[in-house]
Amino acid sequence: MEYVRLQGATVPALGFGTFRMKGEECAAAVARAITIGYRHLDTAEIYENEEAVATGIRESGIDRGELFVTTKAWMEDLSPTGVQKSLEGSLRRLGTDYIDLWLVHWPNPAFPMRDTISAMLEAVSAGRVKHLGVSNFPVALFQEAVSIAPIVCNQVEYHPYLSQAKVLATARANNAFVTAYAPVAMGKVREDPVLTEIGDRHGRTPTQVALRWLTQQSNVVAIPKAASPDHAVENFESFGFALTPDEMARIHGLARGERLIDPDFGPEWDEA
Repeated sequence: MEYVRLQGATVPALGFGTFRMKGEECAAAVARAITIGYRHLDTAEIYENEEAVATGIRESGIDRGELFVTTKAWMEDLSPTGVQKSLEGSLRRLGTDYIDLWLVHWPNPAFPMRDTISAMLEAVSAGRVKHLGVSNFPVALFQEAVSIAPIVCNQVEYHPYLSQAKVLATARANNAFVTAYAPVAMGKVREDPVLTEIGDRHGRTPTQVALRWLTQQSNVVAIPKAASPDHAVENFESFGFALTPDEMARIHGLARGERLIDPDFGPEWDEA
């Protein structure tokens, strides 16, 4: 495993995503992922699976202190009172005394960002949260957030078909990292001829090439979801080889502005 280290955080460069996983399926997948070797888990209040994630952690037998756990406050809970209620609920459901990384899940202009971030910062001061971050923030909103408090992460959709060059540059300029969700483009990378060709050269799958392309970049973490044991292992084994500068450039060249997660309530995105 490789790590991103900045602002006092040590973050496994590959995490285990749990979006759209619930109940026993989620608990079993989390326990299995930890057994495989994952130490970074990503969940959210709105996923309604924090309790299942906690069950998976307990069933794995791994000490909580060995894990990096990320969760997120939903966009309707961004008032100072709502933020506090969100945190209490997440801590209770996760069965933990602290969150390693707590994110604003989506920006919401109905709530002044200064009020939201300031309230979240109080949880850091109280030792209940180690690091603050945001998710789905375009450059302008990210810059506003970092002007209020230390922000360590911006979690966004990022895969070979969607350039996040502006978001990445802004994160790096502020000593923050980008967490890539949907990092294998919801499975689309598996059939990509460029990724297949590069993978054949290294004895790797297209999925592993896409994940390595991400984690080989500075200040980038990836959190693929894997419901099946085989995919969880495949993703975890995406280290142990290096892409050449030419291969990295070829994969960057696949970007075509393809955004897979674009809800009506989303912000105005930066040009891809």
